[in-house]
This record gives sequence, structure tokens and C-alpha cells, in this order.
Amino acid sequence: MSKKILILNGSPRPKGNTASLCEAFIKGAEEQGHSVVQFNLNQLNIKGCLGCMQGHKQSKESPCVQKDDMQKIYPVYQEADIVVLASPMYYWNISGQLKTAFDRLFAAAELNENYENPHKDCYLIMAAEGNTADNWEPVLQNYRTLLKFLEWKNCGEILAGGVMNVGDIKGHFALDEAYKAGKAING
Repeated sequence: MSKKILILNGSPRPKGNTASLCEAFIKGAEEQGHSVVQFNLNQLNIKGCLGCMQGHKQSKESPCVQKDDMQKIYPVYQEADIVVLASPMYYWNISGQLKTAFDRLFAAAELNENYENPHKDCYLIMAAEGNTADNWEPVLQNYRTLLKFLEWKNCGEILAGGVMNVGDIKGHFALDEAYKAGKAING
């Protein structure tokens, strides 16, 4: 059975290292017959969460009171089996673009009793300049804690260290890991 995959790409570089990792993942997933929708968040107009707690008063298709480009993401998110969080590492965390969009997904949780988030499988795809265990530790702790509280399944972490400039990813083993991760998704 085909899976519906949502990729939230928080990189501002449309042809950067994170984008290359996403392309490899998408290629593998599509070869297995899965459908993939990717949003390049830097190209969208997404405002920060207002913390207004009014999502329960909205519709499933448009749960947030703010009407911006999140309206394109919500329906795909609601239907997705898998969410891929893709980002360059910025100050030992995900990019602001990805954080802003992810915060806004809380409006979908507000539609459910007890603010329960829709259950998803999730991958982390990340490119970073540094490539040591202590470099990855803060972002991985944040990611794993997020999934724990959302009750999402961590399907994998594809980490490409040592890639600062656009194109540094060329020939990096993480491209193969991303492709294999997409290809390994079972229907």
C-alpha cells in the first residue's frame, strides 16, 4: 500500500545540501510507489503561531485562524502517513523556517480532544557544517523529545555533516542513506 509523505524543507537554499538530501529521499520513495509532497518553507508566507488556542473553532482543512500559506500545508499534513523534517542545522537546532511551520501545526492538534496530535511516522533530514557527536547532540535531543511527546514514530535520522557550502554534499554518503531510507518505506 502506498504511503503519503509530506516533506517540510526548512532550508532557504533551493538547490542547497538539504535540498539534495530531500531529492535523494524522494527518488527512493517514489520508486517504491509512494506519493511525496514537499514544501520549501522559505518560499512560503508563514507567520508565527499566535498562541490564541482558537484552532478548535476552525475546520479540519483550515484549522488556524491565520490564513496564510499554511493553508496549503494543513490538508497534506492531515492526510500524510509520514512527515519528513528537513533542515540545515542553525545554532544546533532546526531552521527558523521549519520551527515556525511546525509550531503552526498545533492548530491541527487543537481539533482533537486533549490537543492530541495526529499520529505520524517521521524522519529527520539534516545538513550541517559540523560533524561530531556533540555537534549533533542538541538537535537530536530536541527532535527525539518532540517525537516522544507527539507519540510519533522515529523512522530515521539522516545526518550529513561537513557540508557548509552549496554543493558540498556531492558524493556524501548521506545522499545514499537518504535514497535508501525513502526506498525502504514499506506500504
